[in-house]
Amino acid sequence: MLDFLIQLDTKLLLFLNGLHTPLFDKIMWVISAKETWYPFYLILIALLIFIYRKKSIWIVLGLAILITLSDQISTEVLKKGFERFRPSHNDAIKNMLHIINNYRGGKYGFVSSHAANTFAGATFITNLVDIKNLRWIMYVWAGVVSYSRIYLGVHYPGDIIGGAILGILLGLMIVYLLKKFVIKDEEFEYGVPSKSTIL
Repeated sequence: MLDFLIQLDTKLLLFLNGLHTPLFDKIMWVISAKETWYPFYLILIALLIFIYRKKSIWIVLGLAILITLSDQISTEVLKKGFERFRPSHNDAIKNMLHIINNYRGGKYGFVSSHAANTFAGATFITNLVDIKNLRWIMYVWAGVVSYSRIYLGVHYPGDIIGGAILGILLGLMIVYLLKKFVIKDEEFEYGVPSKSTIL
């Protein structure tokens, strides 16, 4: 069964990685870069401050703890624990991949930190703040960033799925703790109602 899943993972990677064009090479390279999303992160933090006011310090702190946990668990625990080579470092298939700018990432790839961090952030924001259209925006963002890692040939689809599951679970955990110990007022349970139609 494990061999079948590994083969399926590899075939799906080669198929998705093979769907490339010069234009999408440039787009996916930019999407995958963490620096690209700094303005987006600032907007989200500003949104949390706008909605939660004085309590926003705890919300932003919770978000910082979440991303730190997600990044450290995916990188220091799971990648080093499983030691699964990235496809770009796998001698059996690395020459079959479409690689951009000779970027191959680190040695190990399970789970994807990009997927873990983006899905953690998406889960945190959408389960904390009730704003029209925000849920699909956040999860589309997480999905596109995660897909870019397959496009670049540095992650298997299984790495992405594993990272997404990790991120979602951690996001739900931090939201639960915040709602239990910090956001106790009814008016803050799902965001301020009067601001729920901002988007």
